[in-house]
This record gives sequence, C-alpha cells and structure tokens, in this order.
Amino acid sequence: MTISVRDTRQSRGDRQWIESVYRDYLNDLAPLGTGVFPALREVGHREPDQLASWFADSSAHLLTVLKEDKPVGFAMVRTGPTAARGGAADYSMAEFFIARAARRRGVGQEAVRLIFDRFSGRWHIMEYLRNPQAVAFWRRVVSAYTGGRYQERSESGELHQYFDSSARRTR
Repeated sequence: MTISVRDTRQSRGDRQWIESVYRDYLNDLAPLGTGVFPALREVGHREPDQLASWFADSSAHLLTVLKEDKPVGFAMVRTGPTAARGGAADYSMAEFFIARAARRRGVGQEAVRLIFDRFSGRWHIMEYLRNPQAVAFWRRVVSAYTGGRYQERSESGELHQYFDSSARRTR
C-alpha cells in the first residue's frame, strides 16, 4: 500500500475531488453538535464559500491524501501564529478527512506521519471530546509518532495534544 500526500493547489483534479467529498466531511462532523460548523445555506457559509476560503487561506497548506495515486482524503495544516492559541505551535491540523472506504486500513496514520515529517516543528492537534473516534485516532497516532513524548490537555470540551515533530528526527 503506497500512501502519499501532495499539495492540493497544484492539481485541479484534487480540488474537484475535495469538492465532491466535502458533504461527506460535513456529515461526519454534524452529529458532534459543537455549534462550530455553520449551518449550510447561511449567507457567507455555503459549501462553495467554505471551500473557496480554504483555497484562499495563505496561512494554510491544503494537502490531498493519496492511496496508490488515487485521492482518499485531505488535510489542512495551518502555519504561523494562528497555528495554536497563544502561538505555542508552528503548525496545527485544522482539517483532516479520510473517505470511509479507506478508513481503518492504516491510511490515515501513514498520511499523518508523512505530514508531521514534512512540517517539522511544534505541533498542536485538537479534537472535540464529543468525538471519541477522533480522540482515539489522534491519541494513537500522536503517541506512536512521538514514542509517547507529547503533552495533552483537556479544556472546554476539547482535547489538545502538543509535541515537536523535529524531536523525532534526533532520536
């Protein structure tokens, strides 16, 4: 199984694929009831508006996850002072999605490893405690990647992991 990630902005086909699965992504998030994700059809929050803002965001790297050179997911990595509250991180995982057909096959974990290696530095990962599948996934992936060398904090219904991916290279 060959997993890779590439810059979505370099491929019109990747953008079209993300547009085609965006509704699946929102459907996965909808049951969480966080109130963070806007109701569709609100002024300024239509699906095309949301996606356009992703592609226009200069503080973000939009990546397509590929399995055997076919898109199966996407990720958005934010950089700079907005990467984490208080600027304690160089990078944060703003969005992450693997299509259902590719889940539970190691695709997500391998994609995350590639992303952490690509963006070496201090990371912040956040998931909602109402999403136990995401909590379990990120705990497992971050723990495996860092060898258990990460900090975790729970606040306001969110779970936050902090670690330095550059530290992995020195071990």
